[in-house]
Amino acid sequence: MAKRRVKKRTHVGAKGTQAAVGDAPSKPGARAPKSMVIRIGASEVGPSVSQLVKDVRSMMEPNTASRLKERRTNKLRDYTTMAGPLGVSHLMLFSRSENGNTNMRLAITPRGPTLHFRVDKYSLCKDVLKSMKRPKSDSAGYLTSPLLVMNNFIQATTEATEDESKSTNPIPKQLESLTTTIFQSLFAPISPQQTSLNSIKRVMLVDRVPSKDDEHQFVLQLRHYAIKSSTPKHSLPKALRRLENAEKLTRASKGLPNLGKFDDVADYILDPTAAAGFTSASESEADTDAEVEVLAPENRKVMNKEERQRMRDAQRERIAAQTAAENGQEPAAAPPKRAPRTEKKAIKMQELGPRMTLRLTKVEEGLCGGKIMWHEYISKSKSETQKQEQTWAVRRKEKEERKRVQKENVERKKEQKKSTRGAKHREAAEEGDEDEDEDMEDAWSSDDDDDEWHGEHDGEGGDKYAPPVVDDEDEEGEDEE
Repeated sequence: MAKRRVKKRTHVGAKGTQAAVGDAPSKPGARAPKSMVIRIGASEVGPSVSQLVKDVRSMMEPNTASRLKERRTNKLRDYTTMAGPLGVSHLMLFSRSENGNTNMRLAITPRGPTLHFRVDKYSLCKDVLKSMKRPKSDSAGYLTSPLLVMNNFIQATTEATEDESKSTNPIPKQLESLTTTIFQSLFAPISPQQTSLNSIKRVMLVDRVPSKDDEHQFVLQLRHYAIKSSTPKHSLPKALRRLENAEKLTRASKGLPNLGKFDDVADYILDPTAAAGFTSASESEADTDAEVEVLAPENRKVMNKEERQRMRDAQRERIAAQTAAENGQEPAAAPPKRAPRTEKKAIKMQELGPRMTLRLTKVEEGLCGGKIMWHEYISKSKSETQKQEQTWAVRRKEKEERKRVQKENVERKKEQKKSTRGAKHREAAEEGDEDEDEDMEDAWSSDDDDDEWHGEHDGEGGDKYAPPVVDDEDEEGEDEE
């Protein structure tokens, strides 16, 4: 029998495809956030917006519905109903108005809130890749969630009065913190101590741009990058860099360095002044990439018996030094602690697309509905705000009353059904008893009729099947003959 094929590249249980630390939920019982990118109106939005929706789905991989197919007949109610069973936590709804404006709504299920954005400008992935000389497309980078980087969302607070702060910053602080929280909840949180740098393949950058024309505008720029970490070449010795680029140097006029005066290659590599005559500062690599210092990975082996004993002795010496310090004695010199080993990594970013410039227009309290918490074009006074709060409080009470009445009606109908079922069962049981009595009476009457019928035919009303009676005299006469 042939061996069953196992997918080694994209299978969930295959080697190298385990979920990264950033994709795992922060708590054991918590679920990783999932999203659905939907176009309202299906093909009515146009081919450009449809392609934008596909690009956003690829950016939100892997915890998104990448193969979702919409229909014209689908309503928002259909998606919100299925969001709960499927574990969807966020909805990104793209639509197009009658004026041709592209809008995006970012909502949290099941109760909101909802952010309304106007997509002022956008560029598709194919347009971004065409503008590059060496475009990059790596499918393995979409197996893990991107790293979310947010910039300039919450402005710096100053020691000023409330009126001055409102005049300098017309956008309320609650709106800034709410927008920050919603964008942070798109992806699972990560732990910097446990997350490996090699597991981060993509970055989603959300930058708030201050508007010079209107201070009331809340404008965001969204970018999507592929990230690659490598050891920078200029951190290596010049001699190693010279040998590493030997293939390129053969084409240049200078060629390879002259090693004839050295007895061994080690003399050239270990001598710090050996490569001074062959390289210059102009030949060094340009510092175009960002550099970070990370903890170098260390492979630790299992300690044997002697190493464990040595570690116990060091602990005893440390405890003895602490007790001597408490008693006022001079402690022995403790061995120096080993500093953590770090290494430099060069971070290179290459844009993947899409690009979007989003302008926040409205914030609603519920899921695509409810009380308007903030509006770009409409500003209300304190009295109007209080009146709106009272109106929504009355609506909430009416809604709760309707729910209570509906619940009571449902319970009452259930009780009626139970009572009607019980009455039907009792009636059926009584009818069954009456039928049994009638059957028994019919059986007795049929027995009486049989007796009467046999009596008429026998002449004496005796039993038809009774044996005939023979006299003894007749039997004796027969014997004599």
